[in-house]
Amino acid sequence: MDRPISAPTGHDAIARFRPEWGQRSLLTVDTEEEFDWDGPFTPNEHGLDHIVRLRKFQQFCEGIGVSPVYLIDWPVASSPLAVEILGDAVKSGNAEIGIQLHPWVNPPHDETVNPYNSYAGNLPPALEREKFLRLRDKIAEKFGTAPMIYRAGRYGLGPNSAKMLRDAGIAIDSSVRSKFDYRPGHGPDYSNSPLVPYWLDAQQSVLELPLTSVFWGVLRKQGDLLQPLMNRYPLLAGVLSKLALLERIPLTPEGISSEEALHGIDIAIDDGLPVLVLPFHSPSLEPGNTPYVRTEDDLDRFYDWWRTIYAYLEKRGVAPTSVKEIIKSVEI
Repeated sequence: MDRPISAPTGHDAIARFRPEWGQRSLLTVDTEEEFDWDGPFTPNEHGLDHIVRLRKFQQFCEGIGVSPVYLIDWPVASSPLAVEILGDAVKSGNAEIGIQLHPWVNPPHDETVNPYNSYAGNLPPALEREKFLRLRDKIAEKFGTAPMIYRAGRYGLGPNSAKMLRDAGIAIDSSVRSKFDYRPGHGPDYSNSPLVPYWLDAQQSVLELPLTSVFWGVLRKQGDLLQPLMNRYPLLAGVLSKLALLERIPLTPEGISSEEALHGIDIAIDDGLPVLVLPFHSPSLEPGNTPYVRTEDDLDRFYDWWRTIYAYLEKRGVAPTSVKEIIKSVEI
């Protein structure tokens, strides 16, 4: 990305919540097509076979008292089955719908499909906006509700994204993956982005809700300084983790054990994060679609991960929340 979006870091940019807010958690689902994660990007070579499994996952969430946020891209918004399953959950107030933009499968198809253009923020501003608006309008039409939260696919915010969201009346962005640097793949650098929610624009109309990643270990206070070295030398990262000196822990079941996630939750709580954002990709609900769930046994462990995490969050007094509650509770 020529000019990765710069996250505000000043004191006035940090969002404040009402005193009674405490700490909450938000479950977000990157609800997207199945595609080859190791292959080239393509506008039409993908599947939606896992969509039927969203029904079981939604029932599971209702059983543990969690209202997930499904961040939907173009192929999913075009699926009658997805609209049926998720539409019922939205109507009953047991789920929320948001926007996730995968440029390579989203019309208009005016760009060259390649890794650089897979980040929406790298597109020409008019094309990024047109793709986004078409997706927003399609979701609103199919689900009968105006989405209020956005995530750029591949966490690909750009220098024009905040204005695009503000102009469209989107209240929350959740594209920033703090402590991750995607510049080697033509994406943005979020290494130094805040973990706490902050205002993405000077008008304080778009709230940034970063995905939660923390450093754990003896050297965690030096994590931001050591992360560039860990990126350059993966073996160093492995050694530091094995010695319990430093480990980066994103709060996701994809590649992170429940034991690691519990460490991360403790750090996030101790650091006073008002919202813990827990994401995953919907294709992981069917074995074989992602590197994280290859077998039915893996899928069982995937569900066990969520059971463990939410039981612990309840024990620590961190209640589940929703986009609607966040919008109502943040102070302007």
